[in-house]
Amino acid sequence: MGGLIPLTDASRRPVNFPIVTIFIIIVNFVVFGLELNGGEAFVLKWAAIPANITASHNWITILTAMFMHGSWSHILGNMVFLWAFGPEMEDTMNRLRYLVFYLCGGLVAMLAQIALSPSSAVPNLGASGAIAAVMGAFLVTYPGDQIRVILIFFVFVRIKLIPAALLIGVWFLIQLFNVGSVATVQTGGVAYAAHVGGAIFGMLFARLFVDRQRLYA
Repeated sequence: MGGLIPLTDASRRPVNFPIVTIFIIIVNFVVFGLELNGGEAFVLKWAAIPANITASHNWITILTAMFMHGSWSHILGNMVFLWAFGPEMEDTMNRLRYLVFYLCGGLVAMLAQIALSPSSAVPNLGASGAIAAVMGAFLVTYPGDQIRVILIFFVFVRIKLIPAALLIGVWFLIQLFNVGSVATVQTGGVAYAAHVGGAIFGMLFARLFVDRQRLYA
């Protein structure tokens, strides 16, 4: 088996402390703790169920669902990706713009997933759509940056540098090619449409949120 874990941007370091990114990570873990305590009833109440949304019920779950996760591996994987790309974008946008951007990206991503399967009764949850927006923004803002990653291939583990354009670009293509398969999954799975929707939002609207005075070369 193989895998890739992004760690940090090796080309730059944030000038300002990434307090919003850390706050988002903390909120995600707090909500996950509430999920573990509340069980299925908590998930069904606060996760976004497309059939309910299209019937004009529980719209608030479009927001709450982006802070929920289905397992430890789900939340840990998402938070690792957020920490790899979030601090630089927070630094470049400024804290308030970055928070608004993150939330908007998550909302767009969740709506994209709902639009793909509007009659689905499967709960949708996870921060990956919002994180995809951050990755999309990173792609168009710092495409040449080198991302330090852990490459895992069976028992071999290596630390490598991969250009952001290649890393995020390949990731985006994988999500795009898999969008159609999600429509047939009614028992849960990867929300590819949310990933694609979030990433496209990030790529298209990043420049509207970037603080020009903080755009570091």
